[in-house]
Amino acid sequence: MTQAHPFKTLISAANLLPNAHNPNWVIVDCRHDLMDPGAGRAAYAAGHIAGARFANLDRDLSGAKQAADGSFKGRHPLPEKDALVATLRSWGISDDTQVVAYDAHGGMYAARLWWLLRWIGHDSVAVLDGGLAAWQAEGQTLTTAEPTPTPGNISAKAPLTSSVDAHDVLINLTSPRRTVIDARAPDRFRGENETIDPVGGHIPGAKNRFFKDNLQADGRFKSGHQLHEEFGALISEPQAAVMQCGSGVTACHNLLALEIAGLHGAALYPGSWSEWCSDPTRPMAKGA
Repeated sequence: MTQAHPFKTLISAANLLPNAHNPNWVIVDCRHDLMDPGAGRAAYAAGHIAGARFANLDRDLSGAKQAADGSFKGRHPLPEKDALVATLRSWGISDDTQVVAYDAHGGMYAARLWWLLRWIGHDSVAVLDGGLAAWQAEGQTLTTAEPTPTPGNISAKAPLTSSVDAHDVLINLTSPRRTVIDARAPDRFRGENETIDPVGGHIPGAKNRFFKDNLQADGRFKSGHQLHEEFGALISEPQAAVMQCGSGVTACHNLLALEIAGLHGAALYPGSWSEWCSDPTRPMAKGA
């Protein structure tokens, strides 16, 4: 049965609960740890929402790190669309499936799957607001049983998102038309305490909006009104904004927040800082 009013940004644990066993809904566990790539799968094996599939950030939600010319595309480049579609089908996702993505990290990884599904034209996808903690707060237990999905038939359609590459960002430095927003923590933006990428700093002219600033103290997203006010202070035209981060993952959190705020049309720079700083000829900045 097709969902009459699909969830397109967030879904609460209370709204997921009556649909958790709906055959037309697919739940995906996106837990991950950038410093320990095996941690997400281990956490899933220890306990997950019943029926949830596991999405590996490096394998399922990212593509090859090296371009055909040998250049580095970043730590988490976009996957090939055909490969992504095949993965989604293996999870049982079809064109009319409501997808719910969750993690235990405020949505920082679940938002990546949300963006990727929109990238292939699927809008019935939402992030579980508050993540696994919100689910357990509803009194729900976890399971270690892994599902055996019936393959789905999802197909790629016209994208509901847009992206830019390093060349677009480089051109924007000399002919500024876009506002670049960096989702990393303020210290990494300033070029301090860099432990993931080989070079610290940020793209010249970028503004900093730490993705965790999209959340309330309880780990749920702020209201659309509050997010609209906060992002409105950074960007005047969402369609002329570019979201980036370290590797194109937490930038999707800012893109989700923009959608919640009703500010549509911002683009993702998938390579982000990890790709940008790999070429020493590209300009880099430090400090606030």
